[in-house]
Amino acid sequence: MEHITVHKLNERGEEVWRYSGQVLEMTPTHVTLAARFDRESVDVGGLALRRGDHFLETFYNDRWYNVFAVEDDLGQFKGWYCNVTRPARIEDGHVFAEDLALDLIVLPDGTSRVLDEEEFAQLAISEDDRRLARQALAGLQILVSERSGPFERLRATDPDG
Repeated sequence: MEHITVHKLNERGEEVWRYSGQVLEMTPTHVTLAARFDRESVDVGGLALRRGDHFLETFYNDRWYNVFAVEDDLGQFKGWYCNVTRPARIEDGHVFAEDLALDLIVLPDGTSRVLDEEEFAQLAISEDDRRLARQALAGLQILVSERSGPFERLRATDPDG
């Protein structure tokens, strides 16, 4: 499998974190990769992230977000961590994602929580970027409620679905 380096950038385009993963799928509009959580354990919005957790990460060059499906090291599904970002730059062996602070956590039962709205409000970004980021968050929330796209597996836990 091809290795890829992910560059997490802040809203000013400055690198704040770098890690590597293995490419699982590459299309003209997205890359999906496998990576491991390599930071100290943390609980974010009810999603417990532990060192060694498996992340299935999809970055899009035509959408204002990325979506990470999270499993523990035994393969137990834990939920999704979604970042609102500018569209990713996917280049030879590299992904660059400019994080715009807003996050959406989705748990396996479909419960979701928006994080970091206050941080987002403080970002020095254009009104266009602010509007597009809000639209991206709303679009993710619709996908969760419809149990579609990356959240299709929620249908298995939906008594009506």
